[in-house]
Amino acid sequence: MAETAALAWRNWAGTESATAAEVHAPRGVEQISAVITAAAERGTTVRARGSGHSFTSAAAAHGVALDLSNWTGVVAEAGTGVDGAEVTVRSGTTLAALNAELDRRGRAMANLGDIDAQTISGAISTGTHGTGARLGGIATQVSALELVLANGSVARCSATERPDLFAAARIGLGALGVISTVTLRTEAAFALAAEERPEPLDAVLEGLDENCADNDHFEFYWFPYGQKALTKRNNRMPVGALPRPLGPARAFFEYEIMENAAFGALCKIGRLVPQLVRPLNKLSASVLSPRSYSDVSHKVFVSSRRVRFVESEYAIPRAALGEVLAELRARVPQLVEPVMFPVEVRVAAADDIWLSTAHERDSAYIAIHQYRGMPYRAYFALFESIVNAVGGRPHWGKMHTLDAGALRARYPRFDDFARVRSEVDPGGLFRNPYCDRVLGPI
Repeated sequence: MAETAALAWRNWAGTESATAAEVHAPRGVEQISAVITAAAERGTTVRARGSGHSFTSAAAAHGVALDLSNWTGVVAEAGTGVDGAEVTVRSGTTLAALNAELDRRGRAMANLGDIDAQTISGAISTGTHGTGARLGGIATQVSALELVLANGSVARCSATERPDLFAAARIGLGALGVISTVTLRTEAAFALAAEERPEPLDAVLEGLDENCADNDHFEFYWFPYGQKALTKRNNRMPVGALPRPLGPARAFFEYEIMENAAFGALCKIGRLVPQLVRPLNKLSASVLSPRSYSDVSHKVFVSSRRVRFVESEYAIPRAALGEVLAELRARVPQLVEPVMFPVEVRVAAADDIWLSTAHERDSAYIAIHQYRGMPYRAYFALFESIVNAVGGRPHWGKMHTLDAGALRARYPRFDDFARVRSEVDPGGLFRNPYCDRVLGPI
């Protein structure tokens, strides 16, 4: 039987916690299956924990918890060359470990977010994404999945093999089974040229469509009390071009001193003296400096984030972005409790995954944050009221208040997902309170 691990679990932000009745750390599919079968016989629930980077209780296990940290690594690679190769990876592998291994093999993922602490299974299950008007989230790079179902059997699914299960399980919230392996389409390793600079927010919004069209990856951050945005443009370099990363001293100053230590210190001051938040926020926006560099793709995509925060994020129709930001700009300064963290804006292409926040529509993602320990509920409620008015879909791993009734109206294939769920887990073995709220009962 699988070895055991700690019963208590808490997520990265400290917003969610759970104590499992028992925890298992399997080292193989047979052990995963045995744990699931035993739990089903006893009538208790099973959840895979992931890395705890979700801001919701999606991964919380109150019955049997599976810790997949012993079930890691690339197990197969098929195909070579520029046209792409499929890489099969065990589900407990973190994105950081996967990126390093792909790099060693001369491969890369087409698009990533800026955090790499998540397991690959957790990242796809909650709809983790990066930015790029012609690109989808990480789940769109999945070509096949292997899941251990509630009856202990192992099911493989793809676009041609159990296609309904595949359409549901790529973003499945852990509600369909325990993912054991993920097969990804990868590309030949590539480098990205990064250009980051402050610009007037009005000019950024006016040129948004052009910036999204002209750049492989475009995003920006806006500090709510300032008039400037920090824009980020990442573009692929020609094959064979020599990357020019930031020097060690500059990188340490920019990322460790300015973005983590200094910004963290300002946040602590703002938490202690709320009336200083607005001037500190404007100061943060005013000291942003331009920088240009290039590096292997995953080192440009991923950033170090050591200042802890809480976050809500919604996907909205691309065409509604200007309207939503105008509302935020007008109403956030009226809040009694000030906002310390910037707003992040990204874009993504439409896809066909049933519970994808970008399902069948080109999307803009707006993420709002607040420094941990500072009041956030009024801010997050205001944000939700604005994005809900345009049919926003909450990121499954970020804080939100919607339930299955509201979400059903926003996902054309919601009932199809519920049908597949009832077929593969009729007894609700993989449910938890979060799944009950957002997916409804079995």
